[in-house]
Amino acid sequence: MPQDTDTLSAGDVPADAAEYYQKFFNEMRDAHGNVRPAYRQLAKFLDGLSMESLATKQEAADALFRRLGITFAVYSEGGSTERLIPFDLIPRILHQSEWNLVERGCLQRVKAINMFLYDIYHDQEILKAELIPSELVFKNPAFRPEMCGVDLPKNVYAHVAGVDLVRTGERDFFVLEDNVRTPSGVSYLLENREIMMRLFPDAFNGQSVSPVGNYPERLLENLRAVAPGGAEDPVVVLLTPGRYNSAYFEHVFLAEQMGIDLVEGVDLFVRDGYVWMRTTEGPVRVDVIYRRLDDDFMDPLAFYPGSLLAVPGLLSVVRSGNVALANALGTGVADDKAMYVYVPRMIEFYLGEHAILNNVQTYMLRDPKQCQHVLQNIENLVVKEVQGSGGYGMLIGPASTKAEQEAYKAKVVQNPSNYIAQPTLTLSTAPTLCGDALVPRHVDLRPFVLSGDETSVIPGGLTRVALREKSLVVNSSQGGGTKDTWVLEPGPC
Repeated sequence: MPQDTDTLSAGDVPADAAEYYQKFFNEMRDAHGNVRPAYRQLAKFLDGLSMESLATKQEAADALFRRLGITFAVYSEGGSTERLIPFDLIPRILHQSEWNLVERGCLQRVKAINMFLYDIYHDQEILKAELIPSELVFKNPAFRPEMCGVDLPKNVYAHVAGVDLVRTGERDFFVLEDNVRTPSGVSYLLENREIMMRLFPDAFNGQSVSPVGNYPERLLENLRAVAPGGAEDPVVVLLTPGRYNSAYFEHVFLAEQMGIDLVEGVDLFVRDGYVWMRTTEGPVRVDVIYRRLDDDFMDPLAFYPGSLLAVPGLLSVVRSGNVALANALGTGVADDKAMYVYVPRMIEFYLGEHAILNNVQTYMLRDPKQCQHVLQNIENLVVKEVQGSGGYGMLIGPASTKAEQEAYKAKVVQNPSNYIAQPTLTLSTAPTLCGDALVPRHVDLRPFVLSGDETSVIPGGLTRVALREKSLVVNSSQGGGTKDTWVLEPGPC
């Protein structure tokens, strides 16, 4: 039997869960239970499908993911485990007017972050103005004094940025964190769209969904744009740590899509002030390195001496301007979770504008008063390590036990500066296929911002979904999955 669209708001949700999810902004339905305009066409399409048909399509999607090898690694004390990333068939949809707000806010934010990075490695005007505590820069492990005074092409540091957003209301989007080191996830965005178009081509009928498939082309254009002067046909390579990295699938995927070489450190060497790539036809000079490798492992002569992953002498070539790195060395100082608090000040200082997208209220535990408040109210807060990522090293107060809270408090007391805290957010929900029912699940959004000749945002971004009931953790390493994200363009198809 055709599925009634009313089930799309809640599905077969237990009474306690239904009451829980009513507290959150529903992406698909308004407070009166009516389908929002952006979802109306999809609701009509789904109304003609049975749950059996959806389940069959989901199985087909899972099979495609297995065949394509769309995986990620989960790290634990025992090493790493390769897993398929869960994919949900029901897209998350934004109307163009909603997307415009997100796009403008992300562009503004990344422009300011690039200006901040240029500033701290040059005149440090924002520090002289005392708008940001100097110790947050100079004592930050991601700050690279070796990059001070180094001029980069077009003054771009974060060529690829991922801005993590949560939604709490109709026009209420909040930035959760900035990712400007080696942000990942765009391959899932592209593959999600490919699989949706393969399995559900009819779902796109009657509406114009912004394309995302040109991302590799746009990325390559931006990378070529920052090549050192004089390179008529710049050689671009993607540097990977290798097949055991959690994002290795993405490295292979992007290199193939851009038509560039995927290399490891052993494939590159420095000679005569340039970087060269070993090939069967002899050395080839490299102009741009899209690196998916942390700073510490980039050059054993300058950073971690035990690194076997990168290129001895690379820093000297970067400093001389004979090779461009994307993203630049030292960008991590801008996406430190303690630095996040000051991004609105960066926007005002460098752009003379108010932030379009607000930050989440954040407690800096380096401040004794704020630390005391957090320790006294830890059961209501989310506490994170300032250098943490992937959902590791954090405590979600409302979902934790007393024993876990006390253990985490002990870690905080030992090194308060290593932590920030935020309220538990009311993340929006979107209909998600779980088993034999469509049920609400919490989602976030990671738009990807490209900087080179110009700064642009890929329409839609990556939607991550918390597949576990009542969970707020969307990271794939912590049990989350992904959805295709549609931005509906106005007018006819």
